[in-house]
Amino acid sequence: MQLLIMAAGMGSRFGGLKQIEPMGPNDEFIIDYSIFDCIKAGFSKVVFIIKEENYEVFKETIGARVEPHIKTEYVFQKLENIPDFVKIPDSRVKPWGTGQAIYSAKDAITEPFLVINADDFYGRDAFMVAKDFLENAKEKEYGIIAYKVINTMTENGSVKRGVIESTNGNLEKITESSIEKNNENRIIATPLSGAKPFEITEDTLVSMNLLAFDKTIFPYLKEQMELFFKTNAENLEKCEFLIPDILDKANKEGYAKVKVLQTDSSWYGVTYKEDKESVKKSIKELVDKNEYPKDLWR
Repeated sequence: MQLLIMAAGMGSRFGGLKQIEPMGPNDEFIIDYSIFDCIKAGFSKVVFIIKEENYEVFKETIGARVEPHIKTEYVFQKLENIPDFVKIPDSRVKPWGTGQAIYSAKDAITEPFLVINADDFYGRDAFMVAKDFLENAKEKEYGIIAYKVINTMTENGSVKRGVIESTNGNLEKITESSIEKNNENRIIATPLSGAKPFEITEDTLVSMNLLAFDKTIFPYLKEQMELFFKTNAENLEKCEFLIPDILDKANKEGYAKVKVLQTDSSWYGVTYKEDKESVKKSIKELVDKNEYPKDLWR
């Protein structure tokens, strides 16, 4: 099993390269804890998807810590890594989304793999759930490790989550949404597609981009990327090729079977600057309970 970490985002809402913000008692980053958990779960390799200009700072910080413990590789998400027929607008700076990010790693991934965000603290149980799934999954059987939405929210604003509908553990639909509590303390999901907002309960399952695949996802991504750019030929300044949308489509078309796997872990993340102290406090509590060493990589 291999771990693919999406770390190309600069964290615009946070205001900087939040992947290398110290969070642990020995200045560990959130990403350190994810890699530590994946090693405990039996993963054999980690692949970082980063911007090429961030390569040195990643290798000197995160890489220097984890390379002694697990095989490590870096791949770059480049604006130009798309079908040849696409003419990139001069105004386009941002990469093309999580679908393109994952496709960028096609040559580095050789085994069934788990995808995570670099700036989310997922919790040990989530990695163990993923491990059990990957060890037993059939070809073209993908997995979403899903959280109760109440375990994934911040008090400091809205968050983007994929709202999941499932039957007997099989995905029916996933709706990428902006989620926050309103003045009446009700949880409202506003679809990013522009569809009408809807209310969800605290135990509604959502996706945190904690996704399990085998290599059959790569030819499907290539096919869908070509279709995506043809469909969005007039919207190349803002469009995004997002993995939840692709996963939803692969499931509906019957290309793959997508399982929904619940974890009871709580998410911690720094979406906004105001989240930082809360995350540091939560990690300290886990260290105090001996769930993690005080000096993680010692």
